[in-house]
Amino acid sequence: MVQQLGQFLNPQAGSIEEYQKFLSEVLQAEFESNSDPTVVYPILQRGQHLLDDIFAQLLQQWARNVFSQGKPEEVAGIAGVIQNLCVDIQNFPLGSWANNPEIAITGYQTLLEVYTRQAFPEKWARIQNNLGNAYSKRIRGERAENLELAIVAYNQSLEVYTRDAFPEDWAVIQNNLGTAYSDRIRGERADNLELAIVAYNQSLEVYTRDAFPYEWARRRNNLGTAYSNRIRGERADNLELAIAALNQSLEVYTRDAFPYEWARVQNNLGTAYSNRIRGERADNLELAIVAYNLSLEVYTRDAFPYEWAREQNNLGAAYINRIKGDIVENIETAIFCYQEALKIRTFDAFPLDWATTQNNLGNAYSERIRGNKAENIENAIVCYQEALKIYTRQAFPGDWAETQYNLANTLR
Repeated sequence: MVQQLGQFLNPQAGSIEEYQKFLSEVLQAEFESNSDPTVVYPILQRGQHLLDDIFAQLLQQWARNVFSQGKPEEVAGIAGVIQNLCVDIQNFPLGSWANNPEIAITGYQTLLEVYTRQAFPEKWARIQNNLGNAYSKRIRGERAENLELAIVAYNQSLEVYTRDAFPEDWAVIQNNLGTAYSDRIRGERADNLELAIVAYNQSLEVYTRDAFPYEWARRRNNLGTAYSNRIRGERADNLELAIAALNQSLEVYTRDAFPYEWARVQNNLGTAYSNRIRGERADNLELAIVAYNLSLEVYTRDAFPYEWAREQNNLGAAYINRIKGDIVENIETAIFCYQEALKIRTFDAFPLDWATTQNNLGNAYSERIRGNKAENIENAIVCYQEALKIYTRQAFPGDWAETQYNLANTLR
């Protein structure tokens, strides 16, 4: 395989040589290690400055060259290596959050030129699922359109991966589809959440706690998140269902065994407690703050910058609503948390998250007690105006309307 890879990689002079050597090295590592992230990720880390559009184009050109010149058995083997590389780049936690999904999407689309549904239905279906995952994570382009593309890809995959023929694959894709519907922007929000709940419950029919405890816990977490956001039914009941599902997930996702997953569930539990209707509001917010802080014990800025920023934003929201403690200190803590979140949630890297936190920060400045009142109001106005750069009426009508309302109140 190494010789076959080298046959199609002929380094040239200049910067292209660096890209080609990097591509050759990482492809060989994928093959020799059987796609072991502990082997592949250090190479990606060393060459993360090369993970960009040029690398995507080079990968595509090289793959097409292999497919057109290679023997069938060579093409099949190398195509598998390319697919594994795309998955690893897609999941790679470093490098550019915008570039990594683009490289994966380019690779998958190139593979689909060879792996047609008619000739290779199972491989085609697997690539469709991977393509759906990449579109779900995509930052470039319109978020709404990317999620539609993800949903289409998942549904196409399910045309081959049926429950009877491929029960585990079917269950995996049902879970992925549930997440895409949970995040979906187009269509009715209430309908999308119902579709997500159905998909998660279908996945749980295969991934039971006894047979697949890890996957069961993952889906219980996802189901809990969907119930937290559910619009239909009684809001109080939905939140209790969410809290129950999330606590069930924590029975498997312990901090010692699964620290990352444990922290993720703690975040979701914090959100559920923040919104909880039953019980004392003050107590629920304290439980939310505890959960968010527990999550931050794992989600440090250095190790998990995106998750860390999300927790900071959520913690800020809990403090701005906090009933216990000193109101002045709570607002100051909220402002600090939002400002911390914006160190990672930048306009270029995470525009939608950036806009959300800008709006939240505007609310905190509007309520601020310390400092000069006029300066606080001006800061709030700036934050709302910044958020509206992303929250346009056409793309995000609900968020646009809410931010406009906040801006109007502040101007008044």
